[in-house]
Amino acid sequence: MLNQARPVRSCAANPMFDLAPTRLRALVEAFPALRIGVVGDFFLDSYRECDPALDEKSLETGKTCYQVIGYRRQPGAAGNVAANLRVLGVGVVEAVGYCGDDGEGYELRRAMRQLGLDLTGFFTAPGRLTPTYDKPCYVDSSQRGRSVIEELERLDTKNRRPTPASLQNDLIAYVRQRLNQWDGLVLIDQVAEANCGVLTTRVRRAIAAALGSQPKLVVLADSRTRIGLFTRAILKPNQREAWAALGGQGSLSLKTARHHARVLSNHTGRPVFLTLGNRGILVANGSAVEHVPAVCLTAPVDPVGTGDTCAAVLSAVLAAGAELTEAAAIACLAASITAQQIGTTGTASPTELSRRLHQLRRS
Repeated sequence: MLNQARPVRSCAANPMFDLAPTRLRALVEAFPALRIGVVGDFFLDSYRECDPALDEKSLETGKTCYQVIGYRRQPGAAGNVAANLRVLGVGVVEAVGYCGDDGEGYELRRAMRQLGLDLTGFFTAPGRLTPTYDKPCYVDSSQRGRSVIEELERLDTKNRRPTPASLQNDLIAYVRQRLNQWDGLVLIDQVAEANCGVLTTRVRRAIAAALGSQPKLVVLADSRTRIGLFTRAILKPNQREAWAALGGQGSLSLKTARHHARVLSNHTGRPVFLTLGNRGILVANGSAVEHVPAVCLTAPVDPVGTGDTCAAVLSAVLAAGAELTEAAAIACLAASITAQQIGTTGTASPTELSRRLHQLRRS
């Protein structure tokens, strides 16, 4: 969890200093009335906590046998975005996707129910695997809470055959039915294998067509490998995703990132939030691009899950009426909180956001 003793400061002149605590509070107070749909690839994050002092050597192979002393299971990918929305206080978060009819699917559904997600549009699909990130890690068993010392090799379970047409039909029908009930929609395209996840070419195009009748709906898309194919949505690529979407030419410099953000925004006719890791976020709206710096943190930090936090925060605050740079500043605040949660994907609560803003304005 967040260590309040760690010093934080703004990395540069920052719009966060123009964000009044009363404004942040007003936006946060609007969250409970929001209903947001999260459509995409829901993974099970399965953390297996291993004690390095108990390692054994296999008599058969000579390889290390890691000794599991505990585990944590929580929703990952689109599930982590949904978890962040719930921790922010969003009133209703609808999960739209699927899992397999297997043990991992049971654990994923149980974890999602514990978050209070609406699972009406979350389908169980016999014959499909539940996407899973199996994350063994060394922990310090002598400490309360067993803090993570080191993450070990991850095991990934994904579907590598195309999503059945009947399942795509169910997903499209549910989204069409619910669009006019949502204040925000988040599209999370995690599976790199083409047409093997939720947001297949057909599903993506059907959603884009349906959005034509919902011009005021806040729609944000986040995709690891296909961000340039999303239309009628605010895009949230990181620097490398934007670079790859536009041909992978040139350097990964801030100047190039500014150009990429501008090109993507002009192409979609929607704003773009291009994340820069510890350098913050570029906000593009047509040809205008503004840089919102990150919060500077002292080590240790763990960036895993900060992109999910940004996606959730941007969606919630924009649906609540935030301006673009306000949204980016609050997303940077939230990312600075989750980055200090080691060995987990992390979340940021309204109380933590308020406290972090106070720290920055005081520094």
